[in-house]
Amino acid sequence: MRIVIVAAALALAGPALAQQPAAQPKPQPQASPAASAKPNTPAEAYAATPEAERIALQNDLIWTGDYSGIANPELGPRALAAVKAFQKRGGGKDTGILTPKERVDLATAAKKKREAVGWRVLADAATGAKLGVPGKLVPQAAPVIGGTRWASARGEVQVETFRISAPGTTLQAVHEQQQKAANRKVAYNVLRPDFFVLAGLQGLKKFYVRAQFRDGQVRGFVIQYDQAMAGTVDPVVVGMSSTFTPFPAVGVAAARPARRKVEYGTGVVVSTAGHIVTARELVEGCQVITLAGYGPAERIAEDKATGLALLRIFGARDLKPMPLAETSAEGTVTLVGVADPQAQAGGGAVSTLSGRIGQGSGARAAIEPVPGLGFGGAAAIDGGGKLAGVVDLVSPVVAGGAAVAPQAALIPASAVRGLLTAHGVDSGTAAAGDAKAAVARVICFRK
Repeated sequence: MRIVIVAAALALAGPALAQQPAAQPKPQPQASPAASAKPNTPAEAYAATPEAERIALQNDLIWTGDYSGIANPELGPRALAAVKAFQKRGGGKDTGILTPKERVDLATAAKKKREAVGWRVLADAATGAKLGVPGKLVPQAAPVIGGTRWASARGEVQVETFRISAPGTTLQAVHEQQQKAANRKVAYNVLRPDFFVLAGLQGLKKFYVRAQFRDGQVRGFVIQYDQAMAGTVDPVVVGMSSTFTPFPAVGVAAARPARRKVEYGTGVVVSTAGHIVTARELVEGCQVITLAGYGPAERIAEDKATGLALLRIFGARDLKPMPLAETSAEGTVTLVGVADPQAQAGGGAVSTLSGRIGQGSGARAAIEPVPGLGFGGAAAIDGGGKLAGVVDLVSPVVAGGAAVAPQAALIPASAVRGLLTAHGVDSGTAAAGDAKAAVARVICFRK
């Protein structure tokens, strides 16, 4: 049965993991070897990708049903096979490296699956653990001895957490107790020194148990569900196991993930004099900044409040600045940027993606779905072909430095206009034209 295969994949991954285009119309490039080097294999490409994105990619593949494993920092052969499976199902080439559009399609499909079951990751006050719960499938919550129970109205699906901390508690004893629960027929059984996994049938229902031992406590969860709901719930089980954190870090200082030595993003031309706006996050800490096709760029200013940075290139001719929108963007926008080289086999083509302005319309409105790497600083174009804002692509600061998927926000055109005015930059009165001609790849080199 599929739950046994899923359980095997999750158990073997280990307890630590369970807790956790048109060509660019520019002058001849002057990029450095680091900017133009092409990864030889998908493994090399993903090795250069931030940990948070590797984990986010695997989590999305779990929800689309392509990957039955733990989302972890190492994107191994099974995860790579899942990427190829997703590409083939979508009618693309199974290269193992998602194009920007494929990455957005994957994120969108996964988000729909999560929304369909009401997925949310929460802290369980009764046990101290964090876990994902499919709220629409199990809307009824109630305390039980040593944990919390979530259930559907008629009991088709039940999730229950538990914490056992009596003197002398051992993982082996809890493992044996869970094995012998009424009407359980265990089809898969893994016991390690600090965790165990059980799966099989309990009466007419499928069940899955995961538990971990630490500091004299065993914390875990059990999910039971009708076999007829396996198609819907099996991916949920994998998602629950992947996000289950029985002993969250407490009192650990917040930290931002380590920055890449060479980072790629996008800049938007806003004046014929060579002024470029981009996301401050992208160029933070850069020793050298280069615009592919133009050469070195000088950082003129930055604005911490809005998240913008202003660059300038010298000697460039025939620049085509992008006109600024007069009003805040709403609904759908077109994102124009240069995806990270690893997303296009070392290439530098400008590409477009469709995005939606989400909650917080106006300043710092969310952009959904989150575009891929390289779209930090990208242009968001409104229906009139004008610059509605700049994409700010960041990894949130979290306790303990845990990997968290990047988030995207819109820095509105009003903020861009304010930055230009403050520094005496004339953006002109250019008409809407070829947006791809008004963006360039920004390359940041750090020590």
